[in-house]
Amino acid sequence: MSTSENDDDTRPEREEPAAPDAPDATDAPNERPTLGALLRPRLNGGQLLVGLLCLVVGFAVATQVESGRGDAKFATARQDELVGVLDDLAQRSDRLRQDLANLQSTKAQLERDTKGDTALQEARDRAWTYGVLAGTVPVAGPGIELTIVDPQGRVDAGVLLDTLQELRDAGAEVIQVNEVRLIVSSHFTDAGGAVRLDGRALRAPYRFRVIGDPDTLATALDIPGGVTETLRGLGATGVATKYPKLTVSAVREAPGPGPTGSAGGGG
Repeated sequence: MSTSENDDDTRPEREEPAAPDAPDATDAPNERPTLGALLRPRLNGGQLLVGLLCLVVGFAVATQVESGRGDAKFATARQDELVGVLDDLAQRSDRLRQDLANLQSTKAQLERDTKGDTALQEARDRAWTYGVLAGTVPVAGPGIELTIVDPQGRVDAGVLLDTLQELRDAGAEVIQVNEVRLIVSSHFTDAGGAVRLDGRALRAPYRFRVIGDPDTLATALDIPGGVTETLRGLGATGVATKYPKLTVSAVREAPGPGPTGSAGGGG
């Protein structure tokens, strides 16, 4: 019949028996687990944490045991051995204390030397400053030389005093006029037909050798109504020459002791 023929056509030509060791996947959930599967360890997060904690505790115990061996050594040592150990420790302690004392002594000596050197340098600086103020030491540094030419003889003590004040206001540190070193108490006067500086007669041209910032000093002389303009009005001229290094060589005698020997400040 046609139906039966159709059924025969749909059948497989040969059916192979299923292998006993290869169970069908659909039957796997219904099978019992084998003994090997039951004995195979199954780790979860909690078990892993417990294992790690056990390792940590074991390491700590091992460390404690190792450190305790030293204590056990001393616990089983004889009395003379312990005395020897204590003596050795005492000697080491004494050496350390001695080393510390030596270091402290060296530190104190260095501090004293440093303070002594500092005090000596400060004394030298004070002596130098006093020498500059008193005009007893020559000084070198940047500055200018102002040369005032007075062909008509109209430059008097007042003009030179104004020039001095202008230079001081511009930061002049040390000043020499011709061969006279200026100090704080220096003064100009007109006497005997000449301008005098601290009693010493000056002759034109008047040369101011000034230590200070060259640019600042030169600029101060050229301000409107300043020294240069005043000299020009008197028929005189003033020329400032800048120097990177200028020497003020004029000095005064060192003042003697006593009230009359005191001197004022620098130029």
